[in-house]
Amino acid sequence: MSLSTTEAALVYSALILHDDGLEITADKINTLIGAAGIEIEAIWPTLFAKALEGKDVGSFLFAVGSGSGSGGAAPAAAEAAPAAAASSDAPAAKKEEKKEEKEESDDDMGFGLFD
Repeated sequence: MSLSTTEAALVYSALILHDDGLEITADKINTLIGAAGIEIEAIWPTLFAKALEGKDVGSFLFAVGSGSGSGGAAPAAAEAAPAAAASSDAPAAKKEEKKEEKEESDDDMGFGLFD
């Protein structure tokens, strides 16, 4: 059995329990998964029930896709910059890259990873 099938069985059983207004416990998850004829490792229902303990499963359902939406403006602003300004900054960017490469070198630290 693949992990994705196990995860799906756990999630669906938790959603069923939530929909019925029941507490999400490892025993109830095991009962639902067993009734579905799916075999999973015994540790997963316990871990999943503990992870959801004290959480509002309903809030997870409505929070899907509610991440920050302001991230898309930065690439658009960067594309709007004139090509002339980008070409004049190119030599300075190359110099900065060379400096960063020197700083990232572990050779001049005086020790190795396995010393």
